[in-house]
Amino acid sequence: MELDGFDIAILSALQRDGAMTNAALAEVVNLSASQCSRRRAALERDGVIQGYAARLNAAKLGYGLRAIIRVNLSVHGQQKGEDFARFVASHPQIRQAFSVSGDADYVLDIHARDLDAFADFIHGHLLPHPQVAQVRSEIVLKTLKDDRGVAIP
Repeated sequence: MELDGFDIAILSALQRDGAMTNAALAEVVNLSASQCSRRRAALERDGVIQGYAARLNAAKLGYGLRAIIRVNLSVHGQQKGEDFARFVASHPQIRQAFSVSGDADYVLDIHARDLDAFADFIHGHLLPHPQVAQVRSEIVLKTLKDDRGVAIP
């Protein structure tokens, strides 16, 4: 799918505020509401827009600790990777997970209520996992940037 300037303007506006109505979007991108609606539907149908979600403040909801965890597995292979992926999917405190190159096999982004809850997850779930060989954690002290969108020209 080739994007034109209007599509890029629509994506940029929706990335800032995914709750925009087509009428509000039309004002921002200088198209009619019906044209915005058709273009938005096409972007959704083509998978360029994957969905809409509210960005929540974890700290205000009682999740005062965020950590980045690097995990090395003891054994590798497709089945083992799928097993670990199921483990990741089953733990809601794991907010993001990445298979990576470098000195770790996976990087996990964890939100926990406090240090005790974080320790419970590490010692009660992650370290006992039969495939986990090594875990290295960094507690996030301060978030400098948290822009999960895509850079749009």
